[in-house]
Amino acid sequence: MKIGYARVSTTGQDYETQLTKLKAEGCEEIFSEKQSGKSAENREQLQAALKYARKGDVLVITKLDRLARSMGDLWAIVRNLESKGVGFKVLDQAGMDTTTPTGKLMFNILGSIAEFERDLINARTAEGRQAAKAKGVKFGRKEKLTSEQVEALQADVKAGILSMQAIGDKYGIARNSVYRLAGSKDAAYEPIG
Repeated sequence: MKIGYARVSTTGQDYETQLTKLKAEGCEEIFSEKQSGKSAENREQLQAALKYARKGDVLVITKLDRLARSMGDLWAIVRNLESKGVGFKVLDQAGMDTTTPTGKLMFNILGSIAEFERDLINARTAEGRQAAKAKGVKFGRKEKLTSEQVEALQADVKAGILSMQAIGDKYGIARNSVYRLAGSKDAAYEPIG
């Protein structure tokens, strides 16, 4: 029996194309999900497909990156399948079918190339981020308060007239942020007064 697996990373993406290809391939059972591909363990439908597969079955996917994002995960999944006597086939990479010797070779070569390409992308991204930081680009969420507002907040805290909650409300920030900006180490403590 052919078992299909389809995955997209975000809810904004659609896996209809994958489902169409898997049905055309003759997959009798198809598991699909919208989940990040970083780790195989956190993908419920992938785990269900792997558990469902029996000796003589073939797990079919459309593209290699739909199954795994690292060679470690890919190898673990394929070894698991092989130990159960289950084959593995990738539709968009012609000839990648672990039920044949040539397919096993293709699997190893393309898997290594995919990991190499992903490593290059990660390295370029890191270099770009470092270059941007060197130019003064700030990453992350924009600060809610200006340095002048932080100084005024600290003066309010020092004055001790308002509660931390009231100061937070005044500046539109959470009480814990008031403690952090005031330099207090105990966000749970608030003096009575």
